[in-house]
Amino acid sequence: MYFTNRMKNQKVRSVVFYKNYFSNFFIRQRKKVKDKILWTLRLIENIKHIPVEYFKHVEGTDGLYEIRVKQRNDIFRIFCFFDETNIIVIINGFQKKSQRTPKIEIEKAIKVKREYYEEKTS
Repeated sequence: MYFTNRMKNQKVRSVVFYKNYFSNFFIRQRKKVKDKILWTLRLIENIKHIPVEYFKHVEGTDGLYEIRVKQRNDIFRIFCFFDETNIIVIINGFQKKSQRTPKIEIEKAIKVKREYYEEKTS
């Protein structure tokens, strides 16, 4: 029984935050939104197969993903990417106000991802 319980508590992947990009977004949110974001991040850390409702590859990008958070009628997206197999690097977030993700937000995320890898290799 100890082994089974221990395995349930073991994380499948780790979530890390790059610089202050995400925290600048996070601190501006209402408490209920913050709670939902944290709940979603824990889900991503602990579930092997994340439902597309919460985590999806951004089409037309090289390894950029969006964490999808909905709190009542408000929709939020948090960009991230994998570094190695089980590390998800959280970069920036925004509140989604239209059907399509704004191209400027995707471009910003791609730029931050590039910055991350440039710093990592230097």
